[in-house]
Amino acid sequence: MNDTLLDSAIRQKIVLVVIVGFFAIIVLQLFNMQVLNQPVYSEKADENSVKPIYQTAPRGVFFDRNFQVLVGNKPSFTLRITPADYDTKLNPYIEAILGFESGYVNKILKQNEQYSKYIPRKIAKDVSFKVIAWYEENMSKLQGVDYVIETQRDYSFGVMGSHLFGYSKEISSVELQKRRDEYSMGDEIGFSGIEKTYENILKGEKGVKYVLVDSHQKTIGQYKSGEADVNALKGFDLILTIDKDAQVAAENSFKDKRGALVALDPTNGEIIAFLSAPEFNLQDFASVTLNEIWFKLNNDVEKPMFNRATMSIYSPGSTFKMLSAIAALEDGIIDSTYKVRCGGGFQFGDRFFKCLHVHGIVDLTTAIEKSCNTYFYQLILKVGLDRWASYSSEFGFGKKTGVDIPEEIAGILPTRKYYDKAFGINRWPKGILISLGIGQGELSVTPLQLAQYAALFANYGKSAKPHFLKGYVETSNGKYLDVKPQFFDLGISNRSFDIVRNAMYKVVHGSGTAGNIRMEEIKIAGKTGTAQNPHGDDHAVFIGFAPFDNPKIAIAVIVENSGFGSTNAAPIARDVIKAYLLKDKIQNEKKLELISELKTNRGN
Repeated sequence: MNDTLLDSAIRQKIVLVVIVGFFAIIVLQLFNMQVLNQPVYSEKADENSVKPIYQTAPRGVFFDRNFQVLVGNKPSFTLRITPADYDTKLNPYIEAILGFESGYVNKILKQNEQYSKYIPRKIAKDVSFKVIAWYEENMSKLQGVDYVIETQRDYSFGVMGSHLFGYSKEISSVELQKRRDEYSMGDEIGFSGIEKTYENILKGEKGVKYVLVDSHQKTIGQYKSGEADVNALKGFDLILTIDKDAQVAAENSFKDKRGALVALDPTNGEIIAFLSAPEFNLQDFASVTLNEIWFKLNNDVEKPMFNRATMSIYSPGSTFKMLSAIAALEDGIIDSTYKVRCGGGFQFGDRFFKCLHVHGIVDLTTAIEKSCNTYFYQLILKVGLDRWASYSSEFGFGKKTGVDIPEEIAGILPTRKYYDKAFGINRWPKGILISLGIGQGELSVTPLQLAQYAALFANYGKSAKPHFLKGYVETSNGKYLDVKPQFFDLGISNRSFDIVRNAMYKVVHGSGTAGNIRMEEIKIAGKTGTAQNPHGDDHAVFIGFAPFDNPKIAIAVIVENSGFGSTNAAPIARDVIKAYLLKDKIQNEKKLELISELKTNRGN
């Protein structure tokens, strides 16, 4: 009996100890949660009711060389959907207010299924205030839908520049996989032109704003009075080498034309004007580009998306005659007194190669001034393919210039290796040299290469790699930093350049082929050309520089399917040169015209 009572008492004590121990553990746990780890759990509780709203950084602004705005930014509303909180039954309402076809929202959501459902998807950019007002009015019924204020590009500053500025677009899923540490879904990234090349300094740094939300994700206030917020940091502003007045003059000159124009400073490689025509409207790429716009641009027979200035290749025509001249002079094959009789062409083997006129006896200067083919048919035979190709390569042909936009090709510079591959070793006809002597045949160049070529004549073989960036402004401190040009020197004698440069001067100011662009205010040196085109009418070509005694601009112009360079390309070059070198005079004349007009109106 006593043993039974003893066992019962022991069991009771054990149960009591277990119960006390259990409650002690609970008390200790509560003490740990509510006292010792209270800050940690408080922070976790905050996280459950705190919503981060990421702020896209404005991209850097583009200025011209005189600090005039070329491309800016403007505010824009972007509508978003967070899949975790969104009911697809709302799709018809969203699509209706946005004016999109049925299925649009599901398509956007499906494209990004691999990402967290808690990450907002951008459904529409640059939505109207009417849409935002509708959202604010119906916000309580639109769970999972919100909007943010972002910036988009503003192209309202009077310059198109579609192929030089380029554009940005939403990062693709493929690119995002490679750059997850830098970008998030829905971010914009530079896709072409300057926007792409300088993406890393243009994009800026994102900001984040934390807000308190209720169980319905409705914003109810700031989190910690905004102390945890991080402001977005705008991207660096770029100071470009472009001159706005020259660029506008180029764009106006190429209305309803196809072709390209590149003008640069021969002393440092700074690109003053850059155009590929026809252009496209960058405003169509500032927000979401509609499918019909993409379809129209990509199927346009004029190919407005194609950058002719750096990606299209043309025969340089007679503008290439100076190359043979430099090679022959520099290597002592001829001097400036070497003469040829032009009877209207040149017989080589069983073929007669024509000249445009019967020029009689001509020396080198007259041959360039009058653009005598006969002289250069014979000169190239003296120079030979290997020497001609070597000098052509030194002047930058057959290779990329290294300009700071991603769209560029090298062109075609035929060499002995090129012809051996095409015809067999030493089996190619020597008559091919005849065509090369006047810039025809297999030789193909880009307008940018021709502009660099003109710059080298302007500056006696010394220049720098063509580039668009003059400097940039750091956002954090407003400090301006210059970009240093990459200079080079061909090492060709001034004596050879002087002979050719003087001949180029006579092309405009003598009795040459470009006398129609002669001006008293500016002495222009140049060379016209007519480039054969196997697919249609010939292209008009002109290269030149000015002022002759102290060149500040070198230029190349190609107008497709328009015939002679003297009548169709040279006048465009003249207008751009005037806009750049005589801008103060032109602006003063415009002011006087405006004042006169105002006086006349007042008098009436």
